[in-house]
Parts: sequence; structure tokens; C-alpha cells
Amino acid sequence: MKNFKIIIIAFLIVAFSGTAGLHAQQKDRILPKANQDYADNKFVDAEANYRISDSKFPNKAVAPFNLGNSIYKQKQSSEAKFAYAKALKNSKTRPQKHRAFHNLGNVFMNEKDYTQAVEAYKNALRNDPTDEETRYNYALAKKMLKENPPKGDDKKDDKKDDKKDGDKDKKDNKDKDNKDKDNKDDKGDKDKQNKDPKPNENGEPKPAPGGISKERLENLLNAVNKEEKKVQDKVNAKKVQGKPVKTEKDW
Repeated sequence: MKNFKIIIIAFLIVAFSGTAGLHAQQKDRILPKANQDYADNKFVDAEANYRISDSKFPNKAVAPFNLGNSIYKQKQSSEAKFAYAKALKNSKTRPQKHRAFHNLGNVFMNEKDYTQAVEAYKNALRNDPTDEETRYNYALAKKMLKENPPKGDDKKDDKKDDKKDGDKDKKDNKDKDNKDKDNKDDKGDKDKQNKDPKPNENGEPKPAPGGISKERLENLLNAVNKEEKKVQDKVNAKKVQGKPVKTEKDW
């Protein structure tokens, strides 16, 4: 998995630089600022600006894609998934679809959802069969899926149920007069039943918060308010600056 992490970081950098040409075509003054924040590792500020950009240009793919990258850098991959999904929905070109599917695959790998990861990487390769990083991740996802089949837990539960049924049948066939031994077996079964739920409870991965944490939400809101204030101050400055010029001409 160490190699996989390195590939993710490398891809995010390449994906960011690869969209620079697209950014220049956008009539969006917030997007370049967001890109600079991202380049400066100011991921909270970048997220705020990408959200503003996305709200102003909701049909574009660049802002939500880079928004997903910014959130991903903040170790909120489950939340980044929704941004990548929107980027995929807005994507018009095969390269855009390839990047969105690739990063979705990265998110699913982090969530250990190898079935979805395989499908995401497969779709990424359909849009760009030449990307070796995607091909590597696709092979890794298939390997992890083979080693961790999704129905493995169900099979274990079935085996446990079969064993319990077998124990019950054996217990019913024992001599009824041997009550001490039966009681001991009953205690053993109760202990086992009490122990069974514990591995399941502890084994279930604790889901990362689907939403934004309170602290991160406050930081994000502060960043959004700060950027919106900057924009408003610039607008007001232009209005004030425009009036004296007009008066001077009239004079």
C-alpha cells in the first residue's frame, strides 16, 4: 500500500498541472486564486475558493475536480468522493472523465471498497488506456479484491451458525443425566455467543464522518467569508474609483 500512496500523491500533482490549460479558458477570477492556494498547500483556502468557483460555474468540471483534490489532501477522502462525482457528471472530454474516475478509484481504495475501486479504475482506463498509473492501481485493486472478497464475512458467519447448530445437535444427543457436563457446555456456548459480537463490532471500520467536522467547517466558513469579503471590497473599490473619474471628465 506504500507504493499506492506515492502514486496517489504523484497523480494529484500531475492532474493539477494537467488542467492548467483548461483553467486559462475559464472566465473565472476565483479559480486561479484557488489554484494558487492549492499550489501553496493552503488546502482549506483552496477548498473555499473552489466552492465559490463551483457555485458561480456549476456546470464546469475543473472546480469540483480540484475541490475533490483539496478535500482529499485534508484526509477527508469520503467527502472528496462527492466532489469527484460531480466533476464526472460535468466532464465533457475523455481526459476529464479519466481523471475523475481515477481519483474515485483512489477514494474507494482508501475505503477498502475494492469492488467499486476496480470498476472506477476500469472506467478510467476506458477513457485513457495509456495511463500506466491507472493500470497499476487497477491491478492492485483486483489483487486486493481477490484477497478480500466482499462476501468473506458472510461465509464466516455461515460457518459459525453451522458450528452452533452442530454443537446444539451434539448437546441434544448427550446423556440427559449428565447435567453438570450439559451446564458446562451451555456456559461454553453462552461465552462463545458473548464473544462473537465483539470481533464484529471491533472489526467494522469506523466510518469517517460523512459530513464536515465542526472544526473544519468553521475554518471553511471563515475562508469563504474572507474570500467573499475580498471580492466585495474589490467591487466597492472599483465603484468608488469610477466616480471621481467620471466627475473629472464632466468637470
